[in-house]
Amino acid sequence: MKILIIEDDDTIRNGLKFYLEQENFAVIDADTATTALTLIENNLDLNIILLDINLPDKDGFDLFKDIKKIKDFPIIFLTANDLEVSVVRGLDMGADDYITKPFKARELVSRIKNVLRRVNNSQDNNIITIRDICIDLKQAKVFKKGIDAMLTALEYKILLTLALNPNTVFTREKILADIWDVNEDYVNDNTLTVYVKRIREKLEDDITDPKIIITVRGIGYRLGEADVKE
Repeated sequence: MKILIIEDDDTIRNGLKFYLEQENFAVIDADTATTALTLIENNLDLNIILLDINLPDKDGFDLFKDIKKIKDFPIIFLTANDLEVSVVRGLDMGADDYITKPFKARELVSRIKNVLRRVNNSQDNNIITIRDICIDLKQAKVFKKGIDAMLTALEYKILLTLALNPNTVFTREKILADIWDVNEDYVNDNTLTVYVKRIREKLEDDITDPKIIITVRGIGYRLGEADVKE
C-alpha cells in the first residue's frame, strides 16, 4: 500500500513515516501543499493520503479540493483542532475520516486500514484497471492517470467489450456484433478500425506499440494486461 503524508511538522511527519514503514506501507511525504501536488501528479497509484489541515502555503481544506480534482483518493484529515465545526466541514467535503492530534500511531494505522477496507469494498465491483487506465463502470467513464479520457459512447462500448473478457481474443466480427444497437448507425469493419485507432490515441502512451488494446494478427483484438476486481 502506498501512502502520502502531507504534514509540515517535521517531528510528526518523520515519526509517522517511520511507523508506517514498519507497518509495510510505502511512504512518501510532503511538508507543503505545493510539494504535495507535485508528488500526487507523479504518484497516481497512491492508495490513501494523510492531510494536515494547517499547512504553511495553503489551507488544508483548499488543498483537499485541489487533490480531488486530480483523482478521488481516500483522504484522512490530521487536525490539531477538534472543534465540531472543523470536523463536520471536513466530513461534509468528502473526507473519509479525521484524527485529532495528538494521536497514537496504532490508532491512526487502524483508521487507515478501516478506510482502505471500506473504499475497496465499495469499488471492487465497479472498477477495472489496465496499467494506468481505470474503467469506472458506475460512471461509464474511462480515466488515464486519473484524467477523464473522454471516450465516446461507442469507443467506451468497444473497450468495455474487451475489458469484461480480459482473457479472450475477439474477432472483429464478434466485436461488431456485441456493440451493435438497432438505435445506432451501422458500424462496419472499416469503421471499427477507425474507432480502435481513436481509442488508442486517447489511452496508449505509444500508439505504435499498444499495450491496452492488442492486435491479434489475422483474428482481431484482445485486452492488454488487466486487473479486474471482482
